[in-house]
Amino acid sequence: MNFLISADKTKLNVQLIHKYLSEESYWAKNIPLETVEQCVENSLSFGVYINDAQVGFARVITDSSTFAYLADVFILPQYRGRGLSKNLVEFILAYPELQGLRRWMLATADAHELYRKYGFKELSKPERFMEIANPSIYESKNQH
Repeated sequence: MNFLISADKTKLNVQLIHKYLSEESYWAKNIPLETVEQCVENSLSFGVYINDAQVGFARVITDSSTFAYLADVFILPQYRGRGLSKNLVEFILAYPELQGLRRWMLATADAHELYRKYGFKELSKPERFMEIANPSIYESKNQH
């Protein structure tokens, strides 16, 4: 199977990314298109393509020197089971701009085993981490 992974934002199908995140993901239900556009623009964004059609996405929020947060990773359901998510994570972790970082983070409800293969593990000192969480923020944004 011929596929391409690219950080070229001009190749990204933002409508497809928005549709997946807003309708199919568990973490970004109802996310507004404008928010997705801003996320893509302000992150290091990666697309996965087969025959020039986008079939996957991930983005990294980073300062490119000490920290990176891997977010919004997905492969469209009909393309899963072909190793594309593994290829995508490997590509991102090897990306030149993301070398030498002190910490990588991500959050997942169901892909722990995928990420463990690449060195991710549960927080060693979770008591040091804090958050402000607003899981229903996209629902309130859509009501205005």
